[in-house]
Amino acid sequence: MTFHFRSRLASRLRCAAAFALALGAGGAAQAAGWPDKPVTLVVPYSAGGPTDVVARLLAVPMGRSLGQIVVVENTVGAGGTIAPARVARARADGHTILIHHMGMATAPALYRKLPYDALKDFEYIGQVLDVPMTLLSRKDFPASTFPELLDYVKKNQDKVSLANAGTGAVSQLCGMLFMHQAGVKLTTVPYKGAGPAMNDLMGGQVDLLCDQTTQTVPVIQDGKRAKVFGVTTLKRQPTLPQIPTLDEQGFKGFDVKVWHGMYTPRGTPQEALAALNKALNAALQDATVKQRIAELSSELATPDKATPEGLRKHLEAEVARWDKVIKAAGVTAE
Repeated sequence: MTFHFRSRLASRLRCAAAFALALGAGGAAQAAGWPDKPVTLVVPYSAGGPTDVVARLLAVPMGRSLGQIVVVENTVGAGGTIAPARVARARADGHTILIHHMGMATAPALYRKLPYDALKDFEYIGQVLDVPMTLLSRKDFPASTFPELLDYVKKNQDKVSLANAGTGAVSQLCGMLFMHQAGVKLTTVPYKGAGPAMNDLMGGQVDLLCDQTTQTVPVIQDGKRAKVFGVTTLKRQPTLPQIPTLDEQGFKGFDVKVWHGMYTPRGTPQEALAALNKALNAALQDATVKQRIAELSSELATPDKATPEGLRKHLEAEVARWDKVIKAAGVTAE
């Protein structure tokens, strides 16, 4: 009887072990099969804008790496805060990801209350690229040089309009810092994205716009649709060597460079995060991506930055940095 009991016990243990092994194998197969449907890449701004341009450029090579289509979806509104809120609430399975610029770091200081926590509600895929900004005007604006621009806006500030991509967008922050440093208060005109703002600038409906080189380089290079007064980085840009910086024209320390990162909802499995990071890095090494980004006077993230840890540390540092800058400038999105 003891023999039969031990025999049955041993048989049950073997069955349990086999069942556990099968479960483990199934889990491994499921992880290896990720993603099993298209991945949605959420963009906080309108189609045709700078961040959208970057997203669509990266989507194709990322899709090749993942073995699934990466669908770009524009979720616009509330100064770019609706999209992060949506992704933070999405199912944490890696099929919904967010690309966002430095607005992830500035929003906590610009808004008194956000529907998400930029530092706690996301997992990090990696940094993507850095993009300079440029200060432009409509083509028939009275001033043609930066000194002339400053003189004109100081004398006519109640008549000058300054467009931006929406409340809380980096173009709004850049414009407000420009007004702060120039000592003027212009009429600000918010749009639902940089694309519509640029269209109205070129159409002569607004006077000034601070926008990213991913959108402005073609406009600047043709020289017919707008005027350019300077770039917002401390160094001149290789693709725009003839355009001086605002810093060298008297706005000492004016340095606004728009970095981008990719995120997933908090709790996304490590297997999915690893696959997404691998796909991002493959896209950053894609020849077409590298050429196009260079043409747009932007700089792709280096391998040490295009990591979850690289993005996490950078976001934490940027949140602290912009909290001080925004409060000192008295800038608010509300």
